Amino acid sequence: MPVTHEVTNQVPPLAEYDVAADPALLEGLERAGAGWAVAEVHALGRLAGSEQAQEWGRLVNENEPVLRTHDRVGNRIDEVEFHPYWHELMDVAVSYGLHAAPWRDPRPGAHAARAAKMYVWGQVDAGHTCPISMTYAAVPALRFNPELSARYEPLLAATEYDFGLREPSSKRGLIAGMSMTEKQGGSDVRANTTTARPLGDGSYVIVGHKWFTSAPMSDMFLTLAQAPGGLSCFLLPRVLPDGSRNGIRLQRLKDKLGNRSNASSEIEYDDAIGWLIGEEGRGVRTIIEMVNNTRLDCAVGSASGMRYGAVRAVHHARHRRAFGANLVDQPLMGNVLADLVVESEAATTVGMRLASATDRPDDEQEQAFRRLGLAVTKYWVCKRGPSHAVEALECLGGNGYVEESGMPRLYREAPLMSIWEGSGNVAALDALRAMAKQPESVAAYFAEVEQASGADVRLDDAVGRLRKELSDLSDIEYRARRLVESMALVLQGSLLVRHGTPAVADAFCASRLGGDWGVAFGTLPSGVDARAIIARAEV
Repeated sequence: MPVTHEVTNQVPPLAEYDVAADPALLEGLERAGAGWAVAEVHALGRLAGSEQAQEWGRLVNENEPVLRTHDRVGNRIDEVEFHPYWHELMDVAVSYGLHAAPWRDPRPGAHAARAAKMYVWGQVDAGHTCPISMTYAAVPALRFNPELSARYEPLLAATEYDFGLREPSSKRGLIAGMSMTEKQGGSDVRANTTTARPLGDGSYVIVGHKWFTSAPMSDMFLTLAQAPGGLSCFLLPRVLPDGSRNGIRLQRLKDKLGNRSNASSEIEYDDAIGWLIGEEGRGVRTIIEMVNNTRLDCAVGSASGMRYGAVRAVHHARHRRAFGANLVDQPLMGNVLADLVVESEAATTVGMRLASATDRPDDEQEQAFRRLGLAVTKYWVCKRGPSHAVEALECLGGNGYVEESGMPRLYREAPLMSIWEGSGNVAALDALRAMAKQPESVAAYFAEVEQASGADVRLDDAVGRLRKELSDLSDIEYRARRLVESMALVLQGSLLVRHGTPAVADAFCASRLGGDWGVAFGTLPSGVDARAIIARAEV
């Protein structure tokens, strides 16, 4: 075929760079007392930015998991086949301790270091971080049964990824999942109808159907079922101690909007055997810490996606010319890019602050702050993810709409974090519940945000408005989203004023708190230092 034209004005690939070269992330890591992890985070960041790892991420999303319910002669096998690169991704995640390092080595800053690594490695592929997150969250819940914890926690925290259907204690490492929601209840897990009948030897027979069970290839699951004493939490291994398969039937895999590399399934418990974790009737109480830890990962995962989008939008704009200048130098594009970076850094900063609070389990004020701060952050940061993704995609124009850019995958993935572990309304109402049941969390929240008192009048005014809103309890459930949004923005603003770069803090306070902002991204007011903000996302 003859050459018809010379190709020019094309953006070079964004590869072989350090994903961890992220000022907001590294600054948050140091503040959390996890500076000891910086070298390892950079090593993971270089791998995440490599052409090889990006190819892994692409292929596992283009070659989705396949359910094999039966073998060739009709025996039930209930297996899920994954692309080989899925296992490469899992192996890296486990070897770097993303699944359980803080439980194995609870040194100061361990949870913050793990959150930073999740943030970095999740930019390769978000799907496989689902079982990684659930394993991380399962360990503290499992400790409600010391015998089970002693048997399985060392394997859940091991740094070897050992895929395959075998008796758990015979493996070099384990992955855990959770299975709670049902058709009739969804987020209302107290409506669950799955039953658990005690056998008298400490085990229970579990019968029922679960509507969403992600990562069904996991070695074991935490599940909720109705025992004689009420809704309770159980551990169900896929292979029983005698080597026989447990009665966990995979009915089908979900055909999802995004998160395509990860298998999510419907399962049937057909006289499955499980062991009680905690007390009968205390299932929600037992599993709530697991939920809170996965909510932290939802917020960190949304921040990770925002960073991915902002970096790619800036990279494209720096190398693409239009109307006689590079896009990044066009004033309106500069406004859009700066706005995206501000949102990204606000999300990263609050995510790392909450991870730092997780590192202080014995500090009552930190835990009270975490309880409320996590609920408001889960609501707001995860809610911002999809709109951020579509604006970042649009910065690439038609190229961003094409799969090869990686932006459509980001866009499809973004809504999941807002849905997982309680969608918007659930998270907002949970914040109200925290304030009602633990009023000390409100005091801890204001003690945190008022550390910036007097530093920015727009922040001070926002804190005053928020206190006034909280003093009025009329129609509070109806107003929950607006109230929780305000709380999230004030928290982000306080953190940025205290710890962020001045250009980002000023733009955030002027727009998000001062009201000098439109509805869409790219409506920052005049006077902000857009160039300095954009430079924070240049790699």
